[in-house]
Amino acid sequence: MVSALMGSVPFRAQRQADESVNDRLERLAVESERNAAHNVWIERLTPDASLSFQRGPTDAPLAGLVFAIKDNIDLSGVATTAGCPAYAYKPESSATVVERALEAGAIPLGKTNLDQFATGLVGTRSPFGPCRNAYDPSRISGGSSSGSAVAVALGEADFALGTDTAGSGRVPAALNGLVGMKPSRGLLPTTGVVPACRSLDCVTTFTRTVADAALLFELLSGADGLDSGCRELQQRFLPLPLRVGVPIAGNLNFPDPEWGSSEFERACARLEAIGCKVVPVDVSPFVEAGELLYGGPWVAERAAAVGSFIDEHAEAVHPVTASIIADSAHADAVAAFRGFDALRAKAAEANAVFAEVDAIMVPTVDRFPTIAAVDADPIGVNTALGRFTNFMNLLDYAAIAVPAGNNEAGLPFGVTLFSSAGTDQSLLELAARFTDESWRATRGYPLVLAGAHMEGLPLNHQVLDRGGRLVRRCSTAPGYRIFALPGGPPERPALVADSASDARIEVELWDLPEETVGSFLAGIPAPLGLGKVRLDDESEVVGFIGAAGCEAGAKDITAYGGWRGWLASRKP
Repeated sequence: MVSALMGSVPFRAQRQADESVNDRLERLAVESERNAAHNVWIERLTPDASLSFQRGPTDAPLAGLVFAIKDNIDLSGVATTAGCPAYAYKPESSATVVERALEAGAIPLGKTNLDQFATGLVGTRSPFGPCRNAYDPSRISGGSSSGSAVAVALGEADFALGTDTAGSGRVPAALNGLVGMKPSRGLLPTTGVVPACRSLDCVTTFTRTVADAALLFELLSGADGLDSGCRELQQRFLPLPLRVGVPIAGNLNFPDPEWGSSEFERACARLEAIGCKVVPVDVSPFVEAGELLYGGPWVAERAAAVGSFIDEHAEAVHPVTASIIADSAHADAVAAFRGFDALRAKAAEANAVFAEVDAIMVPTVDRFPTIAAVDADPIGVNTALGRFTNFMNLLDYAAIAVPAGNNEAGLPFGVTLFSSAGTDQSLLELAARFTDESWRATRGYPLVLAGAHMEGLPLNHQVLDRGGRLVRRCSTAPGYRIFALPGGPPERPALVADSASDARIEVELWDLPEETVGSFLAGIPAPLGLGKVRLDDESEVVGFIGAAGCEAGAKDITAYGGWRGWLASRKP
């Protein structure tokens, strides 16, 4: 599980203190009938059936909240169809993520519509009818987690569960004005999820705020001992100020002059307004990697999951879905290894971009099609929708889709923030700042480092091994000198207070989990100790300082601006 949360209280706006859970379920059932034209639900539970799933105590973190479940995710005793009635089965147990939500007090409303077998980004490939957008029913909801997104956008559910293989969580979030959290692969178990591409599938969440997404990420993540694809990832926190890449002009193509282009420009300005350094980057390597998803061997994973069923029940399968999966069934091992080699090459190109930036922001989608447009060109429109989403699971990135305003006609526009695996919490914090929320992850024990423990230096591993994260690179306020102590290796500096000094010394502000601070501080050798260090923003934080008299026999290196400057001066 991830760390606790601070800031805005998740789901506060949705809680109804003066309304009983039963009354709320009754009201939502009526509202669901009113919104039936959106084709959200495959099976909408009755209030009594929903209440039968109550698990957690009344003070559980999700108590009283209601949620929707994409119908490729199991809920015990309720049919899972994956958008294909002939495929339906009734699971005896719920998916791990569903069970964790129940244990946290949430109440399921039912199973939602989707692109059949989670194959599509449009939300129209369903025998239950196309799922319609919450803002404009003539437009697509996005998919494949179509009903899950629309249920939250219409106010029928407080949150919803979906899946994401190529953008199935992020696309419908963007087109319905929601936060769509796509965690690093393997952080949320997929036990009890009908696979699309098992090696790439992620469980995703739909919420109205980043704080809500962060709470669900905390509650639902962690290995369950059943999903072999689960993994433990040490969260890596990105340094501040963040360098955020945005696509160069040649990477972008907004075919609708009234939607997307101006909104993305405003999103870039928003990044600058919250203190990020915006860096134009060429995202072509990412897009080209994404093209391998349907042009390479990974579609064969869909055949491995449901190909036998489709062969035996061709009449029950949506024709577009059937054609996509059937075309992949004959991929051979040679094609697979060629695809893996091609992906490695593209991954190297794409990951090289992160030498320039810490995270990247892209439009989640660059178009907002009508249902009629998808009917006229089901493959072409779907392919275009995946331009900025297909690559992220292939390249093992964490991502979060967030709202970025509406156009003049009121249609929502969204962006996706992404970075390498294990940066989920940093992306949540960036997303919260972007959307002007006060939420942030709980910070641990703040500590100022001035020497060999700084990032990339010989003792930095002692900080990283204890779960430390770099918050920002900064400097002291005037009033300090820095000395190189005799001895080593490793060589060490001592930061010494000197009111007569007007120098600002380069330092780093780090966070350590409180439970690891003791073991770290126990290893501090004399003449170093701990004391308050005043930083350039006038805050005072505990940091390494030299004990009185440590200057004797040490070399004053203040003129070099800090330890890194001193080290650099000695290189031939």
